[in-house]
Amino acid sequence: MTGSTERTTGSAAACCDGSADPAPAAPRLWTVDEHLADVLAAVGPLPAIELQLLDAQGCRLDADVRADGDLPPFDNSSMDGYAVRTADTAGATDRYPSVLAVVGDIAAGADELPRVGPGQAARIMTGAPVPPGAQAVAPVEWTDGGTGTGAPADAMTAPVEDEEVRVLRPVAEGAHIRRRGSDVAAGATVLEAGTRLGPTQLGLLAAIGRGTVKVRPRPRVVVLSTGSELVQPGEPVGPGQISDSNSFTLTAAAQEAGAIAYRVGAVPDRAERLRAVLEDQLGRADLIVTSGGVSVGAYDVVKEVFESYGGVDFRRLRMQPGKPQGFGRIGGAAGVPLLALPGNPVSAYISFELFVRPVIRTMLGAADVHRPVVRALCPVALRSPAGRRQFLRGRYSAADGTVEPVGGAESHLVGALARANCLITVPEDVTALPAGSEVDVVLLGS
Repeated sequence: MTGSTERTTGSAAACCDGSADPAPAAPRLWTVDEHLADVLAAVGPLPAIELQLLDAQGCRLDADVRADGDLPPFDNSSMDGYAVRTADTAGATDRYPSVLAVVGDIAAGADELPRVGPGQAARIMTGAPVPPGAQAVAPVEWTDGGTGTGAPADAMTAPVEDEEVRVLRPVAEGAHIRRRGSDVAAGATVLEAGTRLGPTQLGLLAAIGRGTVKVRPRPRVVVLSTGSELVQPGEPVGPGQISDSNSFTLTAAAQEAGAIAYRVGAVPDRAERLRAVLEDQLGRADLIVTSGGVSVGAYDVVKEVFESYGGVDFRRLRMQPGKPQGFGRIGGAAGVPLLALPGNPVSAYISFELFVRPVIRTMLGAADVHRPVVRALCPVALRSPAGRRQFLRGRYSAADGTVEPVGGAESHLVGALARANCLITVPEDVTALPAGSEVDVVLLGS
C-alpha cells in the first residue's frame, strides 16, 4: 500500500517541468454562526399587504393601529335593570324601597331615548345606551322588577304600561355604566407594529371598526423530502424502504414557526423528477425546504439539480448532527430562497431549528427570531467530537434548572427526539464535560 501510494502521489503531483503541484485546498468548514449569518443576510420580511381580518390571523402588523373613535362609543349599561337618578335611590331598603315611575323601555341598539327625571326610571338592557338624566343603573336583582310585590326579582319581565318599580337599595353614581372611551380612547394606539394577530387582536380590530389590516404575510413554505427509499406513511414498506417522516416533521415545524406550509410527497432520486416538482412548486413558494441528498452519495441528485439553477451553495459545517447543508436561491438573486437539509431525521430537524426557523421568523417580521437559550446544570458527563458544535437532545426541567440527554447522539433516533424538549449545546472547542457542568440549552416548543 505504501509503494502504491508513493507512485500515485508522485504521478499526480509532478508537473511537466518536474515541479510538484500544490496540494488541493481543503474544503472550507463553516461554523454554525457563519452559516446562520449568511442565510439571514439574504432574507428579510415579506412585503406588507392589506388583508381581511380573518385572513390576517397569525400575521404581524406592519404599522401601529390607532383607534378612530372611542370604545365604547357611548355610555351603555353593563346590566339588565333600571336607569335611575342616584338621589332617588338614597336610603332605599327592602322595607322602605324607592318607588319610581317607569318612563320607557330601552333595548340594545335603541336610538330614541326617554329622559329620566326626578322620581323616574327607565327599563334598560345590557349594552343599551344610558338615557339622558340617568346617573346609574340599578340591576334588576336590586328591584322588584316592576311586579309590585316588593320582593327582589331575578329577571326582567315584559314591559307593563304605567308600571312602577321598587328599588331596594341605594345605587352609587356611575354604577353599572360602561363609560364612553373607558376601554379605548379615540386616537390611542391599540396595537403596535410587529404584533402577532390572534383571536383577541382581531376582535379588537373589529371592535374599533377595522375591516382590513396591513400586515406582513405569513411566508409560504414548500417542504419536500428526497430519496427513492421513501414511501408514504400507511403504505406497505418493502425491502430497503422506510416511511417518509421528514416531510411531516418539517411541515409541522414550519407551521409552528408561523408559516403557511405545503407538504410535497417524497421525490425519488431522479433528477428530471425533482426538477419537475420544483418547477411546479415555485409559483406558490416564498421558501423551499428540502431534506436529503446533500452529502456525497452516488445517487444524491439534489446537488446536481440545484446547482443547475445556479446560486445554490453546498457547504459543510462544524456541527453534529447536520454537517452537510445547502443554501441559495432558485431563479437568481430575486428567486425563491432554498434551504437544503440533511436526510437523517434528527439532522433535518435540528437544522430546521437552527437555520430554517429563523428564516421564517425573519420573513414574518417577528422580533423573536431565535429560540430562547438558558443555562442549566447537566448531572451526567458529556463527550463531543473535537472541532464541532454538538447539539444533543435533552429534557430540561425549569423547576430545578437541570437538563439531561435523551437517547444517544446518533442522527436517526426519532424516538428520543420525540421525548426531547430542548437541545444541549457543547461548543466546538470542548470534547468532554464532567458531570455537574453548566451548559447552554436551546428550548424547543411553541
